[in-house]
Amino acid sequence: MAKYLVIVESPTKVKTIGKFLGSNYKVMASQGHVRDLPKSSLGIDVDKDFEPHYITIRGKGDILAALRKEVAKADKIYLATDPDREGEAISWHLIFALKLENKSVYRITFNEITKKAVADSLKNAREIDMNLVDAQQARRCLDRVVGYKISPVLWAKVKRGLSAGRVQSVALRIVCDREQEISDFIPEEYWTIDATLGVKGSKKTISAKYAGGDDKSLKDKAAVDKLMKELKGKDMEITEVKKGERVKKMPLPFTTSTLQQEASKALGFSTQKTMRIAQQLYEGVDIKGQGTVGLISYLRTDSTRISDEAETMVRSYIGATYGDKYISEPAALPGSNKKIQDAHEAIRPTDVEMTPVKIKEDLSRDQFRLYQLIWKRFIASRMAPAVYDTVSVKLSLAGHRFSASSSKLKFDGFMSVYVDADETKEENNSLLNTITKDTKVIVDELHPTQHFTQPAPHYTEASLVHAMEELGVGRPSTYATTITTILARRYIVKEGKNIFVTELGETVNKIMTDAFPQIVDVDFTANMETLLDGVEEGIVKWKTIITNFYPDLNDAVTKAEEEIEKVEIKDELSGENCELCGRPMYIKYGPHGRFQACSGFPECRNTKPYYEKIGVACPKCGKDVVIKATRKGRRYYGCIDNPDCDFMVWQRPAGKTCPKCGQELLIKGNKLVCMDTACGYSEDKPASQE
Repeated sequence: MAKYLVIVESPTKVKTIGKFLGSNYKVMASQGHVRDLPKSSLGIDVDKDFEPHYITIRGKGDILAALRKEVAKADKIYLATDPDREGEAISWHLIFALKLENKSVYRITFNEITKKAVADSLKNAREIDMNLVDAQQARRCLDRVVGYKISPVLWAKVKRGLSAGRVQSVALRIVCDREQEISDFIPEEYWTIDATLGVKGSKKTISAKYAGGDDKSLKDKAAVDKLMKELKGKDMEITEVKKGERVKKMPLPFTTSTLQQEASKALGFSTQKTMRIAQQLYEGVDIKGQGTVGLISYLRTDSTRISDEAETMVRSYIGATYGDKYISEPAALPGSNKKIQDAHEAIRPTDVEMTPVKIKEDLSRDQFRLYQLIWKRFIASRMAPAVYDTVSVKLSLAGHRFSASSSKLKFDGFMSVYVDADETKEENNSLLNTITKDTKVIVDELHPTQHFTQPAPHYTEASLVHAMEELGVGRPSTYATTITTILARRYIVKEGKNIFVTELGETVNKIMTDAFPQIVDVDFTANMETLLDGVEEGIVKWKTIITNFYPDLNDAVTKAEEEIEKVEIKDELSGENCELCGRPMYIKYGPHGRFQACSGFPECRNTKPYYEKIGVACPKCGKDVVIKATRKGRRYYGCIDNPDCDFMVWQRPAGKTCPKCGQELLIKGNKLVCMDTACGYSEDKPASQE
């Protein structure tokens, strides 16, 4: 009897796939990559057409030995690693690591780990797709030359152990740019007016909003007071009543990016956690009575397409469970997408009959929550839209416009199954449904409210993934790794869901933007992703990308190394003496920023925090204001006498008080702004002000 060997990446897949195949099949796992560039050197021969030098990864010897033993017995070898660039590259590396050049070797891929998908893949076995392999080689070599050329510059500039990544550096810059935008933002005052209206014969009221007059903007209290005098005692008239219908479209099924974003918002998962649990659901979970079952399709995808089989399955389920009126109209066929990734499907359940409730007892809490999110989103994507009855009313008061609106759910459609985590609540002004143009309304009360414009919010993991996707930085499979890496390096920190840049992150970003502007340029990085897609499509040679990229990088590194000689950070005296031995204290750099250490090290190991004075007196106690950092590394300005004095602000104090309210002025961009936002005072920053 013939013997067939199937090699997958994960031991979990061995169990899931093994039960689908007959006794003449042996399934084994490579446990990820088996070859890579060496850690001890660049591993790319820049003088010989940038040829990479791959070596066996340390610790893989026993795994490869076991695989070689089975290879010797097998008539055919099927390489069944993941259906993406990286999976294709792992299969290619296995051919060399296992010396399979003269063997009967076939590449098989499946988008989901089900019996039918595995059987179909065996029927459609193919050769290794070298375009996919070369696209992965290009990415790996680009990342290697960036990391191995720039990281030593950071060691010399800041401290050893730092590193620069091609995509990570751009992600860091995106966060830094947002932090600078927030820091420089100057709030502007504006006012709104809400009207509470009564209708004769009803105890209910209508809420209407001021929509403007000749001058719609209400920028300060003086303008509001003037308007309130004009409106006082006047009658409100209805000028238009418009009734209609609004359709809310169903969501698309999840891609990697949208799954990461929604899991963050709805479940509070980090991108890394989302990918880890999704991988478990894809590879297979033990289900009572069924064995190990792959519950979702492949999790690294930027496609929203689904297979014809999945389409038929989900529409049949919706009709049987909710009724035919809940099935959406078939979507128009999309235009041809040239991107190879579209060969993938969206993330979906492998079997919609496997409802979350049915298998809840077999899943961990987090597995259940993520599977339920994926299952509901997929079902909703093929359900009919939700429909609302809407009423829009325009009103006039002393020549000034007001408006009121209401919506009522008429048909829940997909919303019977799924609602986005950030779904806003629909307005409920139910009395409007009875209003006509002739209805008399009475002004019960006018409520003026002061507001201030808000800066763009701090990034969260979800919004950073969205920004990277919008800008074309990285690919679905890289988002979680990128964010996890810059968090691990303490370039950024998370407080709650919000992301903040640390002092270390600001320092690294400044070096990168000054010395290597091309590397951290968003457009350049997005264009590089397009070139990698070109390699995958077979229209760009992968070594051409490296050949064109390397000389400019090398020149930038050489120039930076020369300039670093002049600006290298050296230990400097802090101006204080060690309280243990009396010797001077030096300023040192650590993972969390600067600190003071005794110059008598190693005899004296005394260390203590270092706080940089900014030349401003504390407005509460008169002592020095210094630069500090939260426990997680976010910078702020506080009194050196903390905890006895609790003064702290996020922006740099200007050392000047507000002439309007007496509070401290803060530096924001080219302005000095009162720290009390309710005051709203600002003035131009003097040229001499740092």
